[in-house]
Amino acid sequence: MSDKTRFLGEADEGFTTLRQVIDGLADEAMLRLWLGSWSVREILIHISGWHQAMTPALERIARGEEPYPSRTYDDVDGWNARFVERKSGMKIADVLAELVASHREFVSAAATVPDSAFAPGGAARDVFEGAGPGRYQEHMQQIQEWRRTATRWRLGHPSRATTNASELCTDV
Repeated sequence: MSDKTRFLGEADEGFTTLRQVIDGLADEAMLRLWLGSWSVREILIHISGWHQAMTPALERIARGEEPYPSRTYDDVDGWNARFVERKSGMKIADVLAELVASHREFVSAAATVPDSAFAPGGAARDVFEGAGPGRYQEHMQQIQEWRRTATRWRLGHPSRATTNASELCTDV
């Protein structure tokens, strides 16, 4: 199996798992701030933002071009903030629809990239991993931990001082 095939499979599996982790969350829970100034909603907007930013990068790689000009994404925190800020009033249903569509477009763009660009050191490898499987894994784990913590608190077993108890008193 080629690295490209493996990465594309990991992206689809990771995305499915991410969707399962958020499945069943009420809108209220998806809007509850718990990761600094972010809720699940902002995390999903952030993921879509990186999909949308890296889809053209993958398209350029497929054409044999550089993914983006050097230093374009040096300020990752700034990009993350802009992605979220642009969608500040977006409804949960729209966030979810955009997430699905952006994942589909991102993976479709990656599928057009030559296999060699996914090899170690290849132009697409880090771009794809960073906005796809790696990002899904990172945020899926954060959301799972938040849900476990919220459940423990709700059951009267607070075990993490880093979580704001007032945010967890209602069902997740």
